[in-house]
Amino acid sequence: MRILVVGGGGREHALCWAISASSLCENLYCAPGNAGISKIAECIDIQANNIKEIVRFSLESSIDFVVIGPEVSLVLGLVDELEKLGIKAFGPTAGAAKLEGSKGFMKDLCIKYNIPTAAYERFYDGESAKKYIKEKGAPIVVKEDGLAAGKGVTIAASIEEALVAVENIINNNSRLSPNGLVVEEFLKGQELSYFVLVDGTNTLPLAGAQDHKKVGDKDTGPNTGGMGAYSPAPILTDELESKIMENIILPTVKGMAQEGTPFKGVLYAGLMLTSEGPKLLEYNVRFGDPECQVLMMRLRSDILPALLATNQGTLDNFSLRWSQEAALTIVMAAKGYPGKYETGERIVGLESIKTDEALIFHAATKSKNGQFFSNGGRVLNICSTGKEIKNAQKKAYGAIKKIGWKGGFYRSDIGWRAINQS
Repeated sequence: MRILVVGGGGREHALCWAISASSLCENLYCAPGNAGISKIAECIDIQANNIKEIVRFSLESSIDFVVIGPEVSLVLGLVDELEKLGIKAFGPTAGAAKLEGSKGFMKDLCIKYNIPTAAYERFYDGESAKKYIKEKGAPIVVKEDGLAAGKGVTIAASIEEALVAVENIINNNSRLSPNGLVVEEFLKGQELSYFVLVDGTNTLPLAGAQDHKKVGDKDTGPNTGGMGAYSPAPILTDELESKIMENIILPTVKGMAQEGTPFKGVLYAGLMLTSEGPKLLEYNVRFGDPECQVLMMRLRSDILPALLATNQGTLDNFSLRWSQEAALTIVMAAKGYPGKYETGERIVGLESIKTDEALIFHAATKSKNGQFFSNGGRVLNICSTGKEIKNAQKKAYGAIKKIGWKGGFYRSDIGWRAINQS
């Protein structure tokens, strides 16, 4: 098969790495890809949000299957356009992608189908939102009602912080979101990422993971797209998984079908494990980044047949094998991220890291004359496996010390929660 992966981050590098090992994959392309991906796939200079050009390339290059990584491509309707031409794709249609594209849509669906989530209100003007915040008090959560690259949520410890978040959202017209926002109650507990393949009707649970959203050690600083992750999550017991499937995932799948927008693809539930049980914080309609990296490291089955079965509606007769080992990834980012940062800085030492120490998934790199340079905010993923999280952590941090990049930084405590629980 001729496969096209859409995207150019660490998630897409991990997907290309897994797909390239499949006996079904004859030719592998990635648009736009990055310097690391170019080692295993032919990179095509088309951005993930350029739907017209991706469709054109897929048609002209006789692509058999398109695997879509970023949420922006899904929300813009890439799957819809490919399906019009008879090209198979992994991911939801634009209608189903509203689960991530609109936090308000997701929250309304939860209320309609009795899916446990935080109490909330939707607003389209700043004054009403501010009045509500003053009435409810803090801590409180303010969310942009649209795509924000993992940085559209403010967990406000004070009313003043929440009011500033409202102003920032109302004044922001640069993203895909409508000028709306969601204000919801603050939930106490531990967060969990849970992934399920869905073919419109049937579901196939993948695995749990936990990531580190905050930019700084000890979970301090602003939210990011993710500074590291690990899998499995020790807190995910069989009993808890059953509750998540019964109370959250299955009602969502049934509800989306009843709404006329059946969901196909990977459903990524961001959950808060509260004293009242698991509650849904948000849905993503694609693999998480950097959670995808640790999932692909642990997966022992061929990923491509599973992705195809998701598209074809045949997950009911499908199963996957997982390694019992743990996987952990550390994100190396440019100083200043998630704010302003420099690009074009040289990175050395990657070739000194052996594969039994760590795999390096590139998230934002470019190459010139055989040398690597930074090309974004989150730039590298250093991924290791081990018998337990602490073993994988030790290997990953040992490997990352071999990397030379003056403008780079990383958290020094990835995996701390799992190690403490162990």
